[in-house]
Amino acid sequence: MKQTALLNLLIGTLVVETGFFLIEHGLSTQPGMAWRIGFFILLPLALAVLIGLHFRWAAMACVMYGTVGLALDVATIVQVLTKDSEVGVFLIANVVSGLFNFLLIVFGGRSFLDVAQGPMPLEPRPPSPPFPS
Repeated sequence: MKQTALLNLLIGTLVVETGFFLIEHGLSTQPGMAWRIGFFILLPLALAVLIGLHFRWAAMACVMYGTVGLALDVATIVQVLTKDSEVGVFLIANVVSGLFNFLLIVFGGRSFLDVAQGPMPLEPRPPSPPFPS
């Protein structure tokens, strides 16, 4: 169940970041865009594939990705609120992205720390009666 939640969050992050990227830059290729495409679009896609392949360590990679993404979102929200510009689309996109990143941290951490429990031991047998002497 936690893997399904992580997959849904990664796909949601991918959709939000791709839409935000296309709204902000369009289809133009400016210098320095490769790292943005790699971090905001390709990395969530790669993490979703790794989670789908049931790699346990990929959940911790989701936590790290969510932490960096949340820090970037908080910094961008502060910049948008303090700058005199249009607030609407950028603020909403960063709040939604920050929410996805926060949930990636929570569910990724829970998924990583959730160790598969073995079956519970059966009831202990009663003690043997004393040997007659």
